[in-house]
Formats: sequence, structure tokens, C-alpha cells
Amino acid sequence: MDEITSNFQNITERRRGIRFPVVVPVEAKWVESSGKSCKEQAQARQVNVLGGLLEMKTYPAIGTQLELTNLLSGDKARARAIAVRRSREGQVREVAVELIVASESFWGLNFQLKKTSSELVKLEQAIKSGGLDPRILMEFRDAVDYVRKTAWAVQEWQERELQQHDPHTVLPLLTAERIRRGIQLSNSIAGDLASHEVTRETPGIEDLFQAIGRIYQALTDLFKDRKK
Repeated sequence: MDEITSNFQNITERRRGIRFPVVVPVEAKWVESSGKSCKEQAQARQVNVLGGLLEMKTYPAIGTQLELTNLLSGDKARARAIAVRRSREGQVREVAVELIVASESFWGLNFQLKKTSSELVKLEQAIKSGGLDPRILMEFRDAVDYVRKTAWAVQEWQERELQQHDPHTVLPLLTAERIRRGIQLSNSIAGDLASHEVTRETPGIEDLFQAIGRIYQALTDLFKDRKK
């Protein structure tokens, strides 16, 4: 197991909140006790609104204040080094930092999506026994699943950019998810039409009819070579 510096053995207790796995490149600046200014590239791997774990080659002393810059967004935040995590060989693997001012946005959209997805899952668990109409619960569950998959796609995009891989390879996955969701919604609306819950007076039904007509024409053109 990793060993935490002895002065901060209770860091887990101090960390108020779940950390979420992300990949966020940051730049850290600090001034050593000798007065020497330091600057180091780092990667945040686990974060929450209060701080996170940074992978760094050169790291500041415990208690040192840092200026962090999110290299994806350009946002800046003040933080404090509160612990280091070491391997069995004694090498520093990660530096735990605590934001001076808690932030929902500093770590970027990826973190916000991860956090929102987690909160929605908790909410789903809480309302399962709430006596809701099964259709409402199913719709909520589908929405949670969509947010979760979108969060995953955002993380994949950022990681592929950092690894200098083509991030556009994520797009077909999103397209496939939209198609899956489209099929799901179409089947649900077909059921509503059959049960007369959707009528000509239902708001937006005419726009839906026109949209489906455009999709139908596009799909007809796409599969015209299959016609006998």
C-alpha cells in the first residue's frame, strides 16, 4: 500500500468529499523557503471541489502555497500542498493539494460532468422507493445513463488529446449513443401514440412529425441500394 507522510496520516479524514478520476493538465507555481521560484507541469488524476491529487516530478514542501493553472481552460486557483503519497520505495508518486477557495469549476467540464453523474445516480437510488410512475423512473434512469456516457466521452476526448491521439475517434461512440437514445425515444412515443396519450393537440407534435419526416427521407436515401 502507498504510504502517506507521517505528518498527514489523517488526510483521508480531512478530505471532505469523494474524489473523481479525471485527467487535467495543470501548471503549478510556488516559492520555496529559500526564495527560489519554481514552476512545474503536473497532471491532476483525482479531484473534488476541495482539491485533488497531482502527479509531479518536482514537488513543493508540505504547507507551501501554490498557484495552479488549468492548462485546458486557463483558469487559475490558489492551493496548498498538504501531503505527498509515496511508493514502497519511498518515491513521491502524488502530491495532495487543497484549494484555498473550494471551486466547482476549476477542474473543468470533465469533473463537473463526473460529479453531476454521481449525484444523479445517488438521486436515482433515493427515489426508487418513492412511489413514482414507472415511466417517470425509467425516463430518469435513461437520462442518468446518458449523462454518465457523455462524461465518459469527455474524459476520453481529453485523455486522447493529452496522449496525442486523434480525439475525433470518440465521435462515432457519441453518434452510436444518440442513435440508441433516438430508438428508445421513438419506441416510447409510439407507445404514447398507441395509448392516445399523444394527440394532434400535444405541444410540439407537428414539429416532431416534420423532424421524423426528414429523418425518414435521409434514411431512405441511405438504404436505397437495398431496395429490390
